[in-house]
Amino acid sequence: MSLLAKIDADLKAAMIARQADKLSVLRMLKSAVKYASIEKGGADFVPTDVEVLAVVRKEVKKREDSIASYIQAARTDLADKEKAELEFLRTFLPAQLSPEKIEALVKEAIAEVGATSKAQMGAVMKAAQAKAAGQADGKTLSQVVQRLLP
Repeated sequence: MSLLAKIDADLKAAMIARQADKLSVLRMLKSAVKYASIEKGGADFVPTDVEVLAVVRKEVKKREDSIASYIQAARTDLADKEKAELEFLRTFLPAQLSPEKIEALVKEAIAEVGATSKAQMGAVMKAAQAKAAGQADGKTLSQVVQRLLP
């Protein structure tokens, strides 16, 4: 089952179960995926799972930023709502790698590229992101690469 089909099935299930919170998040996600697909190839374009995952990651990032802003503004009620949405959106993402596996992956990418300094960080990041295949966010990878490169 494709990720888009899973979103549709969850949307229908949330409608039947009358789960308003899930329903609003799923509608927002479906809308964001539709906008991205129209932008990519027109109204009839069907996005791949990789493209849908990119939209989900973007929405997760939006929620994380919103939570930080709401906490800074002492709006815990809104922060809690965003946290619930964030947790639900994360169910669509693949399982994240452990810190040990991320470090091993980055070391492998450094060896593959033959990087010897931080000046080659871009090449290492590109290789590491390809190896991670969405199982680690860019920020975490970047921190590990900066720590491991001399």
